[in-house]
Amino acid sequence: MEKIDKLDRQILNIISKNARIPFKDVAEECGVSRAAIHQRVQRMIDMNVIVGSGYHINPKILGYNTCTYIGVKLEKGSMYKDVVPEFEKIPEVVECHFTTGPYTMLIKLYARDNEHLMELLNSQIQEIEGVTATETLISLRQSVKREIPICNVL
Repeated sequence: MEKIDKLDRQILNIISKNARIPFKDVAEECGVSRAAIHQRVQRMIDMNVIVGSGYHINPKILGYNTCTYIGVKLEKGSMYKDVVPEFEKIPEVVECHFTTGPYTMLIKLYARDNEHLMELLNSQIQEIEGVTATETLISLRQSVKREIPICNVL
């Protein structure tokens, strides 16, 4: 794997704060040409250092007022590969993780309200073959959301 150097880190730091920033502005801040920024960003995309870009949508504006984390216990841990496609069928599930600890899986979902959440739990999630138990944690407020720090780890 190619190395990530100081300029790459500087670029990552800038674009992780604003993915819509024009390359000419990044180039100016870094003191290099726009072509250099374009080449560096493309190389980091090819290396899977940068794995996407896009817009962050506010779920509440779309009517999803309840953010929930659900710990899911499976009959057997090996069933996760069969359960993941079932979670993918539920549009409100936005993240799914295979975990260690008391739960086999941890999912994050958005519901319109508590009644919608109960419907998702009772009629969909708990009906998935292999799911033996769930524990629901409702997020009252998100206090921190950010990307990982761009430092000299790589």
